[in-house]
Amino acid sequence: MQNREEYDSLGKVKVPFDAYYGAQTQRAVENFPVSGLVPPGEFIQALALIKKCAAATNLELGLLAPESAEAIISAAGEVMAGKLASEFVVDVFQTGSGTSTNMNMNEVLASRSNEILTGKRGGKTPVHPNDHVNLGQSSNDVIPSAIHIAALRQIHSGLIPALETLEQALVEKAAAFREIRKIGRTHLQDAVPMTLGQEFTGYAGQVGRSIQRLRSIEDRLSELALGGTAVGTGINTHPEFARKTIARISEHAKLGFRETDNHFQAQSAQDTAVETSGILKTVSVSLGKIANDIRWLSSGPRCGFGEINIPSLQPGSSIMPGKVNPVIPETVLQVAMQVAGNDTAILLGGQFGSFELNTALPLIAHNLLQSIRLLTSAATLFNERCVRGIVANTRRCAEYVEKSLALATVLVPHIGYDKAAEIAKKAHADGITVREAAMRENVLPAEILEGLFKT
Repeated sequence: MQNREEYDSLGKVKVPFDAYYGAQTQRAVENFPVSGLVPPGEFIQALALIKKCAAATNLELGLLAPESAEAIISAAGEVMAGKLASEFVVDVFQTGSGTSTNMNMNEVLASRSNEILTGKRGGKTPVHPNDHVNLGQSSNDVIPSAIHIAALRQIHSGLIPALETLEQALVEKAAAFREIRKIGRTHLQDAVPMTLGQEFTGYAGQVGRSIQRLRSIEDRLSELALGGTAVGTGINTHPEFARKTIARISEHAKLGFRETDNHFQAQSAQDTAVETSGILKTVSVSLGKIANDIRWLSSGPRCGFGEINIPSLQPGSSIMPGKVNPVIPETVLQVAMQVAGNDTAILLGGQFGSFELNTALPLIAHNLLQSIRLLTSAATLFNERCVRGIVANTRRCAEYVEKSLALATVLVPHIGYDKAAEIAKKAHADGITVREAAMRENVLPAEILEGLFKT
């Protein structure tokens, strides 16, 4: 492979000839061959958006020459469009401030800007990665800002709409199943009757509250650390830089971002990311509960509960012909497990703020954005490939209601708890229904018993 020489403060570095990145990125590639994971695309787009808006602000403030600013803006737009995705090569597990990824972006944008202006890729003239692309910024305020921007955009435009669609599908199923009586279950044992519609109303309610929880975090995710630079004091940045740049970010993203009123907490801690992750974990728990219930309710087809049927999507066994598994509910459950694991990593990362900087930012970014992306995909799949195709097995539901020993509960107000328990035991011992046992024992007139067992 042909190389070219680039320079940083430590000296000369050989960089792949065709690469847009420069010396600091190459050093990071060599220093962090850890996982093969690179920052999520949503994060890279958010970081490029910051650089694009920063260049426009610095042009307005008279701090950047027009040709340099316009080149940076153009290059950042290309990154946002995904045209230079392969240039962002630094491993997630890197310096805890994310400086290597910030410099990866700065170098790529400077290199592409120089190519636009001179026809030559790389170098630091006429556009310098630090002096021009990073003007008015620090990794320490840019990376936390990019986390918030990427997370809020994903939640607002991806996860919440996916959950709203799933909620609507569950509401529709609840309405369709409102007259279908079935047996309720507590402790995995028979409980009193309910309707299948009532059960699905519970699922819709869980998803609806998940949406409410996500909306509650939007205001805090809208707060950006930009403008604090190194430690929160705003050293080396124009007093108007943050306000003007954030206004541009808001206009582009169509979201109401604002500068934090406390830069020191915004950079020294990642409490909002930790809070967001906790909400995502709660969402995952809700989806996991619903998916597991549907998995059980559709079990069978002959020797399980079988109260509902879900779409058959693929053969389920390499050895058992005809077997079909609940693949989508199982997918959702695995996503829920992964999100819970991500939350633990984010929690630990959130604790790793020492003095004026959190130093687990790349870890937090990776796990937080992955959780949002996974939940968005899982909710969409769950809706489209499972929930919308659910059909009630009305015959099985009715059979279970009739067979349940918990029907003895309706007798309690009339004959007392102890006598009702005796009827249930009798029915169980004789292999008959509670209705039949109550009739045999003549505990109440026949017309009253018939009325009770219809409720």
